Amino acid sequence: MSYPELDRMTLDPGKMGGKPCIRGIRITVGTMTGLLAAGESIDSVLGQLLAK
Repeated sequence: MSYPELDRMTLDPGKMGGKPCIRGIRITVGTMTGLLAAGESIDSVLGQLLAK
């Protein structure tokens, strides 16, 4: 079984405190899931991150 979504996640002990991150946007998976659970849309979160 293959999970292509997992290719977007990185784990590096020297970056972001060693927490799993979303590749290319320097945000932890925990932060992203927390924002989505709080009602933010994916477009809103990504728009804010990519605007920086």
